[in-house]
Amino acid sequence: MDRRLSIAPMMDWTDRHCRAFHRALTTRALLYTEMVTAPAVIHGDRERLLGFDPVEHPVALQLGGSDPAELAEAARIGEGFGYDEINLNVGCPSDRVQSGRFGACLMKEPGLVAECMAAIREAVPVPATVKCRIGVDDQDPEAALFSLVDACDAVGVNVFIIHARKAWLQGLSPKENRDVPPLDYGLVRRLKRERPHLSISLNGGVASLAEAEAHLDAADAVQLDGVMLGRAAYHEPAILGQADRRLFGAADADVDAFQAIERYRPYMAARLAEGVHLPAMTRHMLGLMHGRAGARAFRRILTVESVRPGAGLDVLDRAVEAVREAEARISARAAA
Repeated sequence: MDRRLSIAPMMDWTDRHCRAFHRALTTRALLYTEMVTAPAVIHGDRERLLGFDPVEHPVALQLGGSDPAELAEAARIGEGFGYDEINLNVGCPSDRVQSGRFGACLMKEPGLVAECMAAIREAVPVPATVKCRIGVDDQDPEAALFSLVDACDAVGVNVFIIHARKAWLQGLSPKENRDVPPLDYGLVRRLKRERPHLSISLNGGVASLAEAEAHLDAADAVQLDGVMLGRAAYHEPAILGQADRRLFGAADADVDAFQAIERYRPYMAARLAEGVHLPAMTRHMLGLMHGRAGARAFRRILTVESVRPGAGLDVLDRAVEAVREAEARISARAAA
């Protein structure tokens, strides 16, 4: 699996509709689900929690938990649904996650993480991977990160996505934990240099494809295996239309915003026919026209009109037409 670009698991954002939309822009990037806890997978509504459209491949399921047996069972269920990878969350700092003894607090228990990963790896044939921080609270990042990675490596796990910040479990909100702790890309690069047999992807603070390219092609002879984009991909999704060419070397032409919408339409039509409400899908598209004439009208139409009873694809058509009209006006003024 080529990991040069992946889209981060983001709670309340990277649901199945978001992933199908992102796939309309890039055929190569690896997509991730929102984190789902192992008990929810085992005891909850599996179709609602795990169901996805085949168009999303390659797509990874991210699990939360700290009980090896539960994680193994949840991994088997997820693999049965067709996911291409099972990932363990060792990075989320929210209070709810901490109270359940999973997420970033597991950085303090590398042995337990290794037990969990060994159980997942034994349970499924697809890759078992870890997404972690570089440490939490007053941990020394170098010791914490290398300890966790080495413990997992010892049980045969060799793929890691590393958010290059500490997480502060007390005193910072989950939002602040995405911005306040300083980034340490150098430590992630050092890990790859000293553990070259491992697959290491870098996450955190990467705001553009240009920055992703810079991380992948840095001149220090350390060849990272991938970069994971988060909020940049969500808030300005049009950048993903260039990803296949720029990061994967694909010969295909870039996908522009209008093409992406046309690719997404069949998915939207199928979901509308199943009773899914339009805003569940259009909410992920609000940043698609970022920086273009008519972007504000595009967002307003999708936000206001999509919630009306019976709203259908005609709302999307009106939003697209608002952009085309705005751009046509600018072209006409420029030609005058």
